Amino acid sequence: MADYLPKHVPGQAITLAASVKVTGGRLVEVTGAGTVGPASADSASVVGVAGFDADPGDSVTVYRGGVQRLVADGAVTAGDAVAAAADGTVSTTGTNKLGIALTAADEQGDVVDVAL
Repeated sequence: MADYLPKHVPGQAITLAASVKVTGGRLVEVTGAGTVGPASADSASVVGVAGFDADPGDSVTVYRGGVQRLVADGAVTAGDAVAAAADGTVSTTGTNKLGIALTAADEQGDVVDVAL
């Protein structure tokens, strides 16, 4: 068997192009070949968290894994499994769970720590 090395190591940030405007600190999903956009509700294509705001065509750093500080779409209790919600936020609804809340959020717009 030939030697093999992965293109990216788990937990390592990757760089992709924004297909539409993305907001730093929000979940992004694959929108095409090498492109990302804000994650939609219950997305199964979430690839990570945008490192900063980016306009269409700009390169954006995407953080994968680890503990991320994400905006909640509503109340979240520590220990809840969360999924993507509208505009790259997180919610306790949905079937495509992507992480566990480590802190709580009382209402929409609060920030919650999530282990991805």
